[in-house]
Amino acid sequence: MTSQNAAENGKMNVAIDGPAGAGKSTVARRVASKLSYVYVDTGAMYRAVTYYMLRHEIEPEEVDTVLTHIKNLEIELIPDESGQKVFLNGEDVSGPIRSREVTGIVSMYSQIEELRSHLVEMQREMALRKGVVMDGRDIGTTVLPDAEVKIFMTASVRERALRRFKELEKTEDLTLEQLERDIAARDKLDQEREVSPLRQAEDAIVLDTTSMSIDEVVEHIVTRCMDVRGDVGL
Repeated sequence: MTSQNAAENGKMNVAIDGPAGAGKSTVARRVASKLSYVYVDTGAMYRAVTYYMLRHEIEPEEVDTVLTHIKNLEIELIPDESGQKVFLNGEDVSGPIRSREVTGIVSMYSQIEELRSHLVEMQREMALRKGVVMDGRDIGTTVLPDAEVKIFMTASVRERALRRFKELEKTEDLTLEQLERDIAARDKLDQEREVSPLRQAEDAIVLDTTSMSIDEVVEHIVTRCMDVRGDVGL
């Protein structure tokens, strides 16, 4: 599986896909750190766009208006001690983009084909020099179909809801059952959307993390990367 492109600078690209709440971001960030690679949270980019549209009262159905506005959006992903900071036109929106309001509607904006194309192009540019760990819903199938390592992370709806529940701010009045319903609904939207639906790439390794710790998942993926690269340049 080692490609000529990967060998050019001793690095490769790692695509991690999966449904909401599977732990992709946490795992991808740690894998990138262990490999000394760049971590790209594509979900944060869609959330940043969604946050902007909500703040400007632009509905997903207003496609022309959405497309006009995204041309003027600058999204930066900056490594930070806590993981990664997300800046939107110079403003740190790392916290607000994780709100339940954004989470509940981000899939609606993500279905806009031209919006996805715009962000996918940005993501591909980030990966041109290799050495990138990117997570999302369609990385292995659409964004980086030539990634040397592809992982499809999943877990039961109950487990994913429990993980999200533990991450919630105490000020958010949500029950575990509500989160389960939210995540199940998000799964349905992601799987059934016409543009880049959530699906496993044919050459991806499926990793059910329901009964695995974060450290175990990270170690599994890093080991896979070493196997593919023959431990050269890692």
